[in-house]
Amino acid sequence: MKKVNWKRIVIKVGSALIAPHGKGCSSHYLLGIAQFIVNCRTQGIEVVLVSSGSVAAGAHIFPAELQQTVSVKKAMAAAGQSEMMATWDKLFDFPTAQMLLTRCDLRDRERYVSVKNTIFTLLEHGVLPIVNENDTIVTDKLKVGDNDNLSAIVAAAADADALIICSDIDGLYNKNPHKHEDAVLLPKVTAIDAEIYAMADGATSAVGTGGMLTKVQAAEKATLHGIDTYIVNGFTELTFNMLLKGENPGTHFSSDPSPMQEHLHWMTHTSTARGEMIVEDNFAAKLDAHSEQLTSDDLVDIKGEFAVGDTILVRKHDGTKLAKAQSNYSSCLLNFITNQEDQEFANEFQQQTGPIISDQNVALLEKE
Repeated sequence: MKKVNWKRIVIKVGSALIAPHGKGCSSHYLLGIAQFIVNCRTQGIEVVLVSSGSVAAGAHIFPAELQQTVSVKKAMAAAGQSEMMATWDKLFDFPTAQMLLTRCDLRDRERYVSVKNTIFTLLEHGVLPIVNENDTIVTDKLKVGDNDNLSAIVAAAADADALIICSDIDGLYNKNPHKHEDAVLLPKVTAIDAEIYAMADGATSAVGTGGMLTKVQAAEKATLHGIDTYIVNGFTELTFNMLLKGENPGTHFSSDPSPMQEHLHWMTHTSTARGEMIVEDNFAAKLDAHSEQLTSDDLVDIKGEFAVGDTILVRKHDGTKLAKAQSNYSSCLLNFITNQEDQEFANEFQQQTGPIISDQNVALLEKE
């Protein structure tokens, strides 16, 4: 029997497991997951739990005809969050902690590091972090949108060895098993490409916001950080027994053998670009070769408003996205520099103040 060699894992549990009937929380499917978490901790494996379910848990309190309005959905989340936390808490004989996050908490580097530090401090003191998106206050602009992708971001922040995403089916199939009887389960995926995404049919559960597509997106984020990712059936106890034996009960997405550096992974997959730098077409080759730093000679235009240290998108005039990077200049100053008719002044200014973006703070984007 193999023994898992994880030091730290993140497990994501969806609304369909928390409140399967939309009538408040149920521990029916959570008992096996809770026992798995307990067994992991007994073996010295640290666990972070990403739990959906606040909206589904609070749904039974409010009239069905009002549940589609934004204000009532937020109220459902507020009421359901406490019920969900109480349900989890009663399943453990060790302390738990609630962490409610928005995209703002993750896209800002300082706040992201604060989230990391809080997770590590909780784990150091034997507390189980339970993470959810803060649906009570989040807006479309600020939300991550689904807890599959949130779990991948949390796994990266926690420097986890494995991410386990619980689904209502056994894993990723070559076609939607709910529609095709001849669908075949893929036990292992070594590279996530367009073909894999095409297999993620986008089917969603009755009470969740995610589907197989968001789970594959999460797997891509996590594996690029060097995190093995599993999509498994969270409704069967056998799943968790197999995981603890080092066996694969679903689909295993292999971690990238050459993972991205932590700050570049954050910039690519978590941080939101606050503005854009439009560059000359020939800068793409320089960027690929890391042979040139961005100067005002390469700039065509500046879009949006951003400050020093903000993440920006570098793209060509035709819309081709080249990279995300940390800007060493504010948009206001860059507009001033690029609008100077005297190019010698601009070049001399940059020689004194440094490059617009630095090589070590550039994350190249995959070409579509």
